[in-house]
Amino acid sequence: MYEYSRRDIQACLKDQRIVYIGDSTVRQLFWATAKKLNATAADKDMREAAKHEDLTFNDGNVAVNFIWDPFLNSSSLRRELLSYLDNDLQGDTATGGEAGLITVGGGLWYARHYESDWLDQYRDSFDYLAPLLGIRRGSPSKLYLSQSGQGRKPAHHVYVTPVQVPFYDVLSPSRASAMTPAKINPMNEYLYNASMLKGVKVAWSHSLMTWGSRYAYEESGLHVIESVSTRRVDVLLNMRCNAKLTLSRGYPYDKTCCSAYETKNAFRKHRTQLFSKSQKHFSLDEFLTLCFSVLVLGILSIRRSEAKLVPGRHVPVKEQAADQPFLPRDQTDEWKGWMQFTILIYHYTGASSVLWIYQLVRILVASYLFLTGFGHTVFFHQKQDYSLKRTASVLIRLNLLSCLLPYVMETDYLFYYFAPLVSFWYLVVYLTMRIYQSRNTSTAFLVGKIIMSAVMVTLLIRIPGLFEKIFLLLQHTCHISWNVTEWRFRLQLDGYIVYIGMLAAMFYIKTYDILHTQRFPSHNHISLIQHYWSKIRVLAVSLCVAVLPGFWAITRVFTDKFKYNGWVPYISPLPIIAFVILRNSNRYFRNFHSSVFAWLGRCSLETFTLQFHIWLAADTKGLLSLGAFGRKKTHLEGRHEDLAVLTIIFLWLSWLTADATTKITSWIVDPKGQHHPGSAATTALPTKRHELESLSNGAQHQAIRADIFVDFGKRVYSWWLGRLEIRLCSILLVMWILNLT
Repeated sequence: MYEYSRRDIQACLKDQRIVYIGDSTVRQLFWATAKKLNATAADKDMREAAKHEDLTFNDGNVAVNFIWDPFLNSSSLRRELLSYLDNDLQGDTATGGEAGLITVGGGLWYARHYESDWLDQYRDSFDYLAPLLGIRRGSPSKLYLSQSGQGRKPAHHVYVTPVQVPFYDVLSPSRASAMTPAKINPMNEYLYNASMLKGVKVAWSHSLMTWGSRYAYEESGLHVIESVSTRRVDVLLNMRCNAKLTLSRGYPYDKTCCSAYETKNAFRKHRTQLFSKSQKHFSLDEFLTLCFSVLVLGILSIRRSEAKLVPGRHVPVKEQAADQPFLPRDQTDEWKGWMQFTILIYHYTGASSVLWIYQLVRILVASYLFLTGFGHTVFFHQKQDYSLKRTASVLIRLNLLSCLLPYVMETDYLFYYFAPLVSFWYLVVYLTMRIYQSRNTSTAFLVGKIIMSAVMVTLLIRIPGLFEKIFLLLQHTCHISWNVTEWRFRLQLDGYIVYIGMLAAMFYIKTYDILHTQRFPSHNHISLIQHYWSKIRVLAVSLCVAVLPGFWAITRVFTDKFKYNGWVPYISPLPIIAFVILRNSNRYFRNFHSSVFAWLGRCSLETFTLQFHIWLAADTKGLLSLGAFGRKKTHLEGRHEDLAVLTIIFLWLSWLTADATTKITSWIVDPKGQHHPGSAATTALPTKRHELESLSNGAQHQAIRADIFVDFGKRVYSWWLGRLEIRLCSILLVMWILNLT
């Protein structure tokens, strides 16, 4: 549920009043609202205020009123409701002072002060008010959707709170004897019937927040604690204001209920009223159950990897067929797959609030970047391919989906932060390896380049002003809005792990050459490494076994995310390097992989991107719900059914999208072999001399012009197909035009 701030309340209820009418339980809502607007002033007024009096709190252009009316029969209550009804029926716009939100609640005083006819008295009061409390114009979402946020304002809203159910065990003797379940339950049953038959809008979630929880109440057992009151106010504000703020502000659409979307968004998955949105509620049991289920699935799908030749290595075929190389493709796909499963579960369950899970996920993100540094360094060192074709293929494959979705879903490029993050670090690796590439065979020179690159990129990231100037230029020339603070945060979190991956790639290449080739002259240190390699490997494995629990112990020192984030760039290489060595420590580990994890790893980029719109909702703040499994009385009903159905759809679409992205990338980078457009059309044109002579003069000129036009089109298209630079510039030009429009 969206938490409303002072700025949000003032934007929604400018020049209007928030009115609370009822007993002391409703007065708690008044003070919770006042504290949202100005906590310091509200605390001061709260200490000075009398208990059984009307109250007023003003902050800027919003006023909050409380009318003391525990029996719900005062003239002030009826006057406020009549005024609300008049404004609703007349459709007046706000001119200042009118009520924008009214909340009515009571009932405890009937239980406390009436012995026999408490229910009749309570019912008579509400029957008298019911015509003024019922729904008049429909939901806020419908109103806003039909009016697009322009012209007449939507109908104001009146909500009724259920009778507060006390925590009976701790009530004082005088209250316990009067406020009993036998009195309070019938009043809430009456409210339920009124909500069903008369359209009275009752905030039943207020009762669910305290159901059976002693910790939700103050010592009296009657009033709730401040945090509960604040969340109850958020419920009311979400119902009243979400639709208005969604249309007035647009992206991010981070509210899970009562939202409204423009008509053009009507069928965009989570940007529509066709599908429900539910709030995330973290449960450790749910998180662990999902992780365990995925683990079992991965174990059951373990298969032997197919034998592959090691490119560029002169190793006997027998040895290659018997053993996989270090970090083979199946293994890296598997690694990406199980990490992606964990990250998806992390996002779905809202586990970011749990520190140890957050720390784990940060290591997983760093692992992706480690693989980026390792894989591309090995490729550049072995293939020496720094061509535009190769670079364009990598960058288009990474960014095609993340660049398309902002135009369709009205988000921004950085919203799908993983694609730009990996793209940035790929370019860093490319430039580091590309500059003075002829000297990359020198280990000392290459290490020096990597260190120099790390220093320069760190200065770029950490010196204020550099990114700001770059993105200011992009904003003025291309209308690209980039959150520099968020971007710098993402880069700083994993500022060195890519370079660790590059150094690990160098170490792997050098070690492989020492152990498997005869290209090295006879040096003492080479001979020592070859002679003691088995012992070195045992020592490395032993150290890695000790590193993993040691790292876990180190992370226990950090008490919050902020302290951990400051240290994660320096300590994240420890568990990653340890895992890599252990995973490749013997041929059995190298030669087997989980096919399920490897399958997901091959479309991990698509699952990371599409989860925001197919699996999740409210721009990652909530969950998408089909609403096809009955009416939900709690947030858990139907959730598992939704999870099962949506997961199948989500993974299937991610797989299809990954395949389509690969084909589109291939077509852009190397479109040769595609069907030549226009070839069918040219067959109908007369091309021989006697065919032209058989036509009239006018027809001859028309055929010649058509032939020239087709020939020109074929030449232009052939020129476009033959120049990758032209194709890339065309794509950038189209994106630039779309940004400006």
